[in-house]
Amino acid sequence: MTAATVPPSVPSPDPRRELGAALQRWAGHGAAGPAGGAGAPIGVVRVLDRHGFGTVESGQLIAGTSSGSTAGLLYLGALDATAVPLAAAAAEGPQTRNVHVTEAPAVAAGLACAGGATLLGHPLPAAEAAVLGAALERGLPAALVSPADGTAVLVLAGPELEQVHGSLGDAGVDQAAVEAARRLLRRGATVTERISAAGTDLLLDLWVPVPSVLVVGSGAIGDALLAQAALLGWGGRRVTDLDDARAAVADFSDADVVVLLDHAPSFDVMLIDGVRRSRGFIGALGSRRTQAARRERLLAAGLSEDEIASIYGPVGLDLGARTPAETAVSIVAQVIAARSGRSASALAGTDGRIGG
Repeated sequence: MTAATVPPSVPSPDPRRELGAALQRWAGHGAAGPAGGAGAPIGVVRVLDRHGFGTVESGQLIAGTSSGSTAGLLYLGALDATAVPLAAAAAEGPQTRNVHVTEAPAVAAGLACAGGATLLGHPLPAAEAAVLGAALERGLPAALVSPADGTAVLVLAGPELEQVHGSLGDAGVDQAAVEAARRLLRRGATVTERISAAGTDLLLDLWVPVPSVLVVGSGAIGDALLAQAALLGWGGRRVTDLDDARAAVADFSDADVVVLLDHAPSFDVMLIDGVRRSRGFIGALGSRRTQAARRERLLAAGLSEDEIASIYGPVGLDLGARTPAETAVSIVAQVIAARSGRSASALAGTDGRIGG
């Protein structure tokens, strides 16, 4: 693989993590809240309907407090003149606004063309904001569901959206909304959709974090792994310095992946950091002998047997891989299986759901 075919080693931080941290802070589950008061409702602004603008990423959200603090991003800032004050006002009650952006300011913001949108602003109670914020910050799947008039909220979080908080006011509507969100989760992509659940018009935002692969070390397998990550639409970068590796792992979310290629004992400390932070997928390449020697060093450093077992090493599934590209496939396959809680068995030998 030539240098030109290797994906750039540039981190792609997810702005939703910053939004999640702000939601937790304002909800009173972090640092002291803003002047509006920790635990007070938070206003959120979402896209109820739109036309134009070209291709725009789903899951757009701005959150704000009545005191004027805001976080999040909506259409690259092109709607801020309407969305930001709406976020502050929405903390007090649901409201809608129609907004149109002409060609010049839309293109200046980075959108493809002019467009119009109906924005829904509504309160997000502190308890639900804390749950949603924690999921976004940690890189876990999350969903926010409300009636189209914003009069109630339901928040789901967790790998299978198993955590359910709030209510849409009717148990049947709640159940239908939960089932719809979980069906969408199986597609594996962030979406914003208007859905009908038990006869109720709902707005559903579902956030599915995209894995980001950190390759620690150099070589053809690392090149192939970054290329495979790019093919899957995942983020990816490479570091070779221990301090850089430790800094990256310290900022991990549950969606992040580290694969250690370097066999130097000095990198053991990075594995220890990752295990103790207990976020993301931690894998290490190496022969059986390399793994055994690493295990003895980690035991001597104070890790327990269970902690060591949380490291995927040798990383990858037993596919009979022989080339760097095949090895990369075996590694990302194991990541996918671990994220979905599957055994990575042959489909013909199972009777569960196919495809999620």
